[in-house]
Order: sequence, then C-alpha cells, then structure tokens
Amino acid sequence: MRFMIIRKADLHTEGDDTPTEQLIVAMDRYIAEMTKAGIMLAGEGLHPSRKGARIKFSSGKPHITDGPFAETKELVAGFTIIDVRSREEALEWCKRWPQIDGGGEVELELRQVYEASDFGAEATPELGEVGELMREHLIKSGKPLGTKL
Repeated sequence: MRFMIIRKADLHTEGDDTPTEQLIVAMDRYIAEMTKAGIMLAGEGLHPSRKGARIKFSSGKPHITDGPFAETKELVAGFTIIDVRSREEALEWCKRWPQIDGGGEVELELRQVYEASDFGAEATPELGEVGELMREHLIKSGKPLGTKL
C-alpha cells in the first residue's frame, strides 16, 4: 500500500527561513531509515507559496493567481511517498517524524495513494499499464520520483 505523508506548511516553511543544519541532519536520518527499511519511494520539500501559483478552471478556462497564499494551514510544504503493508505501519512512520521540525509543532496528513485495483471494473488493464510503465522507466533510469526525467 502506498501512502503520501504531507507536511503542512507553517510560518517557518512560508517565511524566509532556511532549514537549520540540525533539521537537515534530522530529516536526512529519517529518510535514510525509511530507505534502509525499503519503504521510501519519493520525497521532496517545496518552495514557499510566494513562488507558486494556483490555477483554477472555470467553464474549462484557466485562471492563474500568483502566490503567496494567505491560508498557511491549507498549504503543503513537502511530501513523502512510502510503500508499506498497512495504514497502521504508515502511521508508525509518521510518528517518527523528526521532532526538531517546526520546533515540535508540525502537522502531517496521511493519505493513501490510489492503485488501479481500487477502481474495480472501471480500471482496464491498459490504465494500470500506464502507471507501471512510468514506474519502470523511473527505476531503470535510476531517477526517483520527483526528479527530472
């Protein structure tokens, strides 16, 4: 089962702060633990929303709004994708999130990633093949998800 751990944004991630060396070391250890356990599939931090944009479609037409965005608690600062046996195992990994991050005041969100089998009869074998082809390509290229193809 694949899960995405979403690190919610806060004043630290949306501000001008750069991560401290202590935080970088702690996050590297956490990622190394997940990698050694064989569950880490991808993970990236995101630039603050002031460098981003929102694209909202109305009647099929895109409308672009440049950041920053006011509702920090609704923003994403980063993500990690893991492959584990159960939701409970995913939650256990979330509990191990480095306590130094955000001064110990961090909000994570855990969401299960859809698999083709979740869609039942609607998921034709061809639909599942597209995702498999992408994953195989990334593995063969040696580039993890989140890197440029």
